[in-house]
Amino acid sequence: MSFNQELLVLIRSGLPILQVLDTISDRMESGTMLEVLREIREDIKGGSALSDAFGKFPRQFPHLYVASIRAGESTGDLPVTISRFIEYQKRVEAIKAKVRSASFYPMLLSIAVVGVLLFLMLYVVPSFTQIYADANVQLPLITRMLIATAEGMKSSVIFVVPALFVGLAALRMFLRTERGSMLRDRVKLGLPFFGNLVVDYALLGFCRTFGTTLTSGIPVVQAMRMSRGTLNNLVLESSLSRAVLKVEEGASLSASLEQTGFFPNIALRMVGVGETGGSLADMLADIADYYEQEVERRLDRLTALIEPIMMASMGVLIGGIVVAMYIPIFQLAGTVK
Repeated sequence: MSFNQELLVLIRSGLPILQVLDTISDRMESGTMLEVLREIREDIKGGSALSDAFGKFPRQFPHLYVASIRAGESTGDLPVTISRFIEYQKRVEAIKAKVRSASFYPMLLSIAVVGVLLFLMLYVVPSFTQIYADANVQLPLITRMLIATAEGMKSSVIFVVPALFVGLAALRMFLRTERGSMLRDRVKLGLPFFGNLVVDYALLGFCRTFGTTLTSGIPVVQAMRMSRGTLNNLVLESSLSRAVLKVEEGASLSASLEQTGFFPNIALRMVGVGETGGSLADMLADIADYYEQEVERRLDRLTALIEPIMMASMGVLIGGIVVAMYIPIFQLAGTVK
């Protein structure tokens, strides 16, 4: 049982919050979390609210979780808000697991392709090169090009590998800057097929979080600001920030979201219906469910598409290398015959 689930069960049982924390601490092994709980207990014992005590440890307790607890304290239904957060967390982790699962096999296959190509170019091709040099034969153009490429790779590997590491470190430092992160996120949105997947995944996370915060009793503007980070894209977050300002100025939520440029019409219509009918949180949950299905569908299509493409590319590359190296042997065999 996770910490949140255990906390929910004990609070529902009617125990005072100090006894709840004591019970959880007694069952927990020594570590950072145990020290955090002890500090939280001391803060609550000194008169702090549970949300304020949790808020001092953002690494252990996300901002959304603290806000949900604060909303539950103000409305008097703390178990309900914690239960909603647990359900939200389960849905988010489930879709993240699907994304990781869909990307694992292509990544593994890419590593295998690179490894096989390096083995062929740095070990197998040079071995054949020595054989052909001893035989003193005229090699076909494709074989000479392949041998030249392999020799170039082998002679420059001592320079290329350090340069590659330095380049990757420099790129990583650049991507940590605001300008680099903005450029990276803009490139993500512009990628064929992947760009639509990024937008759908961002909408899924935003609507799920936005609906959860609204259900917990958090005002719209504050809920939008809290949910903005779940877009996980600076370009989209910048557009949403302008929408938040429009809502603060008195514009409707649907009209403000429309100006972001990345909310599809179907989502805008559903937001408009929920806004006028007083069921915005429910509509946001429906939008999140819809885009969760869209993300799963796109991931299935991506997996079904990328596997045969990568396998075919791997076969063409490796087969081309093998054929290029064996053509002289076939020619020699024909000459001897």
